[in-house]
Amino acid sequence: MAFILADVTQLTSCNEDRAAVLKTTVANDNLVTVDTMKIPHDKLGDAVRYGRQLMLYTAYYIGPNGINGHYTGNKMNCTNCHRDAGTRPYAFNLVTVFRNYPQYRAREGRVLSLAERINNCVMRPNLGRPLPLDGREMISIMAYLKWLSDSANVNSQTKGLKNMGVAFPDTAASSANGERLYAINCTRCHGANGEGQMRFDEVTYTYPPLWGAKAYRQGSSMHRIVKLAQWLIANMPYDKVTHYKPYLSDAEALDIAAFINDDKKHPRPSKGITEIQYPHAEEKAIDYDKGPFIDSFSETQHKFGPYKPIAQYWESKGLKPTY
Repeated sequence: MAFILADVTQLTSCNEDRAAVLKTTVANDNLVTVDTMKIPHDKLGDAVRYGRQLMLYTAYYIGPNGINGHYTGNKMNCTNCHRDAGTRPYAFNLVTVFRNYPQYRAREGRVLSLAERINNCVMRPNLGRPLPLDGREMISIMAYLKWLSDSANVNSQTKGLKNMGVAFPDTAASSANGERLYAINCTRCHGANGEGQMRFDEVTYTYPPLWGAKAYRQGSSMHRIVKLAQWLIANMPYDKVTHYKPYLSDAEALDIAAFINDDKKHPRPSKGITEIQYPHAEEKAIDYDKGPFIDSFSETQHKFGPYKPIAQYWESKGLKPTY
């Protein structure tokens, strides 16, 4: 265990150095930036650092074999989606999340506190059980998110706070073409069967699983094709994409997302969440594929598209399509 802990410390240092370098190299482009070297060296700073550690090494601390509790049910980490512990532009960035909650959430059909939203992530993609609201882990994650919000110099021109948009093609996303593109771009890291690559010590993944019993469950944000495509376009393949030049086209990102999230091809956890998803039909994301709908489009079209006709119909009814 001592070796693993040393390894975690080393990796944390690398991530913090990267964030500091990122601040100096892209500040002039008005991308969202955070300098984690400025976390204070006091008791609050200790909580902030632990919160950041939990984001980076979730499985190590609170995973199935976690040293500080067993809350998440798989060995994925928050940073698998919220890259660089929520500081990476266009990667489910978390810099402004503290100031944006409480927030009305259409998926739940009610106002959620930030703590509830954090537990949504623990329970959905991480297949876990809720963190105690007054426990060290929840308080530390909240402290980290507050520090991000207080420390980042964000204005109306700041880029990267939301995921990168994708333009909808006139055709549906193709799972078949996505399978071909996945083999070319994704298999080397995530495996031919979407199983990911477990780290040598089996504490967590070097590359997370994309489907199967230990991947994110149905109902997670990543399980929606447009949402996943928005993330892919700015982040994958990780060694070929930049903030300034996506590697995949919008259509290719949608096709890969369609393949990954094709439930007829790929099993993934579906049990454990009893709350009704999108209880108000007029608030459903247009790429959420479970009815009832306020339109006449099929579940298949809501899942795979084409999305343009759905969006246009909603707009014609004075409704804002979300995705």
